[in-house]
Amino acid sequence: MKTKQCLVIGLGRFGTAVATTLYEMGHEVVAVDHNEENVERVMNLVTHAAIVDASDERALRSIGVGDFDVVVVAIGTDVQANILATMNAKSLGASYVVTKAVDEMARRVLERIGADLVIRPEHDMGVRLARQIATPNIVDTLDLGGDHAIVEIEANERLKGSLRDLNLTGRFGVQIIAISRAGKIEVTPRAEDELRPHDKLVLIGTSHNIDELRRYLGE
Repeated sequence: MKTKQCLVIGLGRFGTAVATTLYEMGHEVVAVDHNEENVERVMNLVTHAAIVDASDERALRSIGVGDFDVVVVAIGTDVQANILATMNAKSLGASYVVTKAVDEMARRVLERIGADLVIRPEHDMGVRLARQIATPNIVDTLDLGGDHAIVEIEANERLKGSLRDLNLTGRFGVQIIAISRAGKIEVTPRAEDELRPHDKLVLIGTSHNIDELRRYLGE
């Protein structure tokens, strides 16, 4: 795993979780906040922590914001500071900026000013939880952006037989990229491989096509 240099701006609960987890995973993490208490709390949990007002372009320039692989703007309720920090990071050459948005309007503004990825943690987690409740045999979902996703589902009696005979690509427009059975994973399975009930299937496809398959499986 290539070590990344990450800058996390804003050390509330969300920003602290991002910063400390990235550091635990072996990445270099600089964490900044305008609040001294927040900075002191993570001082020993990241590579470096500092008191910085990220809405001040000169302050961000002084810490070399353009040199980081990833910049995470995790400022919470202060929408103006969030927007300014995002705008400053991009204007100073940050290659990839992930920004937290408090609502839909903030998301649109942040995308317009150049944020590479805008997330709404509570909203996104709520959608994810609802999907897991509604379709409990879907183990996890990876949103690829746009309309595509990678999902893991469990095969049932309607998905028995060889991949060639089942022809999921032709019938539903989804592609199986891995099969997990009894703890063993078969990546890029072959057409003659047989599916059995309770196999875990990792699929890629559009949300619409995945939903069609789910309906076929009776989910």
